[in-house]
Amino acid sequence: MGRTMTEGTDPFAPDSKSQGMGLSKAELELLIEEATMDAYGESEQMTGFYTMLDDHVAVPFQTRLLGVTVTVERFELTRDNVIVAMCTRGQERQAVPLLDLPLPKRRPEGAEWIDAFRLWARGH
Repeated sequence: MGRTMTEGTDPFAPDSKSQGMGLSKAELELLIEEATMDAYGESEQMTGFYTMLDDHVAVPFQTRLLGVTVTVERFELTRDNVIVAMCTRGQERQAVPLLDLPLPKRRPEGAEWIDAFRLWARGH
């Protein structure tokens, strides 16, 4: 029988798949190849990943940052070539580097692109 919220589960607790990936390394490498295939240099590769994230990751979704629930509304590529998640809580807004964004237990559709980006970034 599954656990209920009253049994202590937290829908925003970090997902084990967000630390360890949901797809195999080989499957993630195929996504990396798709994102970077026509890219020359790291800047173009970042643009390729940003495009894939923007096209494939379902936003908005909620997660927790420092114990506070926030809504990830979109992704942006900054002028200094960093992919950030634009997070909101009420009227507050904060850009969080995608590499630092905890994913919720109930991962958004397309989260495998975040996993692929993180794998790629560790190799750089």
